[in-house]
Amino acid sequence: MNRPYRFGASCALALAACFAFTPAPAVADSDDTALTNLIALVSQRLALAEPVARWKWANHQAITDTPRENALLADVEKRAVAANVDPSFARAFFQDQIDASKDVQNALFASWRSTQPPQEPAPDLATSTRPQLDRLTQSLVAGLARVQPLRTADDCPSRVAQSLANWKSLTRYDSARANALTRALGHVCETGGVGATG
Repeated sequence: MNRPYRFGASCALALAACFAFTPAPAVADSDDTALTNLIALVSQRLALAEPVARWKWANHQAITDTPRENALLADVEKRAVAANVDPSFARAFFQDQIDASKDVQNALFASWRSTQPPQEPAPDLATSTRPQLDRLTQSLVAGLARVQPLRTADDCPSRVAQSLANWKSLTRYDSARANALTRALGHVCETGGVGATG
């Protein structure tokens, strides 16, 4: 009688562990799960461009913060070495994340100037948004380790494009950020580009 209960409890614990450490590690296999997981993380990071922009707007801050950007890139290179990721790959990838985020922020600023600025209070950058960005940085570096073996494949850009299409079909995707998302994936492949844009 106790065996089924123990089995059920073990399953529950296993599921809890999976959710506690999401996104789950992906294997860079033929179904390109690792690429899809990386794209999901990139999209999560890009979604944080809006609360960042709202805070900068409310506090009259410039979108570009070169010292902070340089500090992030230096930190990413250190994390990459520790994760056995090529630091130049990690730096180029995160430069793309920064640039894509600023594309979204600039578009939001332009919209707010021409129409109506955001009315609700902005989330606090230091205590709310930056901790989320820091967690995503660690997850993204781990994601780079999993896709790194795919970077030199001749079909890498088309595999990224297919993974992106698959991911969009599974999510409620904000098409207004399509160009920014494509830019954020620009250096996943060694040859650069996504699909036919390489």
